[in-house]
Amino acid sequence: MTKFSDLNLNPKVLKAIEEAGYETPTPIQAGAIPPALEGRDVLGIAQTGTGKTASFVLPMITLLARGRARARMPRSLVLCPTRELAAQVAENFDAYAKYVKLTKALLIGGVSFKEQEMLIDRGVDVLIATPGRLLDHFERGKLILNDVRIMVVDEADRMLDMGFIPDIERIFGLTNPLTRQTLFFSATMAPEIERITNMFLSNPVRIEVARQATTSETIEQGVVMFKPSRRDRAASEKRRLLRALIDAEGEKCTNAIIFCNRKVDVDIVAKSLSKYGYDAAAIHGDLDQSHRMRTLEDFREGKLRFLVASDVAARGLDVPSVSHVFNFDVPTHPEDYVHRIGRTGRAGREGKALTICAPQDEKYLEAIERLVQKEIPRLENPVKPAPAKRKKSAERRDEAAEKPIADAADDTVAAPREADEAATSDKGRKSASRSSTKARASEKATSGDKVKSSARGRKDQDSGRSGNKVVGMGDHLPRFIALSFDERRAG
Repeated sequence: MTKFSDLNLNPKVLKAIEEAGYETPTPIQAGAIPPALEGRDVLGIAQTGTGKTASFVLPMITLLARGRARARMPRSLVLCPTRELAAQVAENFDAYAKYVKLTKALLIGGVSFKEQEMLIDRGVDVLIATPGRLLDHFERGKLILNDVRIMVVDEADRMLDMGFIPDIERIFGLTNPLTRQTLFFSATMAPEIERITNMFLSNPVRIEVARQATTSETIEQGVVMFKPSRRDRAASEKRRLLRALIDAEGEKCTNAIIFCNRKVDVDIVAKSLSKYGYDAAAIHGDLDQSHRMRTLEDFREGKLRFLVASDVAARGLDVPSVSHVFNFDVPTHPEDYVHRIGRTGRAGREGKALTICAPQDEKYLEAIERLVQKEIPRLENPVKPAPAKRKKSAERRDEAAEKPIADAADDTVAAPREADEAATSDKGRKSASRSSTKARASEKATSGDKVKSSARGRKDQDSGRSGNKVVGMGDHLPRFIALSFDERRAG
């Protein structure tokens, strides 16, 4: 079995490794360190948590042990996608270079330019930076990059996902390709990375110690399919489900990282957990750098149990003993799932990753399963629905409330029908009376009889005021409606 002592590292570096408690390199370290020490370009592909950081830190310290940096001209450059990852790389340099006299500068946002410029002016052997802050210093005229001997791009695929392609290409253009050694390390190998490596790496040694985008076998995975009862209750019911999953794990969940897709949800979930008595805090890109570092340090030291994070914390954070990862949201990019759950089950430890999948996220879940080439087990929802007895009682109350309304509607329909029948009967009686009146008027055939008949008609009209009420015709039935056609013409 290969040991660090077999890799031709500087004896002072080996001493620091031994004090850190390591003896045997991981596969990516054993594959990448020898060609890096030979000065060759390296393309390292391995799943997160396999020790990629030490794969370039250890050979860099050995190669830089001889020589001295000049003002504003760093001898090596490490590019990282996030502040947290850059700070972690700096910690690794401090740990493994403590017996080697090397100077270091960390260029990240949220820190004073003046302090960083003072370090650069003295000359640094190792410059660790995020692309944006590095270019800010360059545009201020504080950096000269054509003396960079070793250039490292860490988490290269994440750099591309975050839109750093133009910045990376520009930074490569500021270095000298004839004297530059380039090391690329990534968990996945997207087509864009192939293009970048073909453009800027010279005959690289490719080390791939695991299938692309695989998840560790030590991580137990599961997904709960979540369907809210109502759309306006989806957010609160989802947070309730998260608390139920945490409670179901019990004491096995010593600490956990909870990932959300959006920064606003990170804050809401963290505040919700705190409200219900869970020890939780948020970390995302909009927070002040000092606050982010303090929160992360509390989590590492065990002072904080739950870290609610956006994907800014998904890559490269080395917290050795995270027992659980909860995906409050299914990541929209399947590669992010691999990096998220890679925060647990590190260095051979066991871990557990649970995901909440809403109906609109099922397409993302399918993409993840295609990427990792296996189905993630479905778990039972620990939040039980309301008892059936209560549901039936509610249904009975609804029926009781609806019945009087139906009865009233029936009465409303019946009333006009009865009125119509009464009007029809009364009309028949009046029609017969008027027929006899017509016969008498024909026999007498005098104008006086006509006057009398007209007067009798007016009397009948007046007497009709006390008759039955017809719905829709006011208080009286107009007399002309009851007259026959001959009577109307005669009148």
